[in-house]
Amino acid sequence: MLRLFFVLAALGISLLLTSCYTISKKECLAGDWKGIGFTDGFNGYLPQARFEGHIKSCKRVKVVPDITLWNQGYKKGLLRYCTAESGLWQGQHGRGYNGLCLPNTEAEFLRGHEVGYRQYSLKSKLAQLEDDYEEKEEELEELQEKMKKDPAEASSYANRAIVQDLERKLRDIRDEEDRVRRDLNDADIAVRLFES
Repeated sequence: MLRLFFVLAALGISLLLTSCYTISKKECLAGDWKGIGFTDGFNGYLPQARFEGHIKSCKRVKVVPDITLWNQGYKKGLLRYCTAESGLWQGQHGRGYNGLCLPNTEAEFLRGHEVGYRQYSLKSKLAQLEDDYEEKEEELEELQEKMKKDPAEASSYANRAIVQDLERKLRDIRDEEDRVRRDLNDADIAVRLFES
């Protein structure tokens, strides 16, 4: 049993360590630093932290990343990242902006990001409201079931007040859901207009 524990612990540690690497051993050995840089720029990674991650990743196979080639690729990738379309996609997926774009491309990126992030935020808010509604509904159903089974519980002033409070909260959540759905519909229209 103890042996199994150590095997599982070692496996867990190795999985944790490999998940910290920015690139695989195979990528380090292939040495496509321009391509790796392009991908990093395209994904909007912070350059210094990302490249340091590559150094750490490749140290295990004794490869030193080529910063010159990586920078060339990174700059090209960043041009693709700093577009309105990319900003929209980043926003729609809840990703923040790291301030990487140059002033002449930043405004377009942020214009797209704002439209996408609004849509993302409203979808997240609606999902949270739906979870809240379900939770309150279950709470109400459990209390009503308890009150049906026990006449003393049913006549309890405290329980009736809790039922009324839960019913009010459910109505409030529904009203908020309706408002968020309307706002989300407007955000979806804004995204479609932006994409056209």
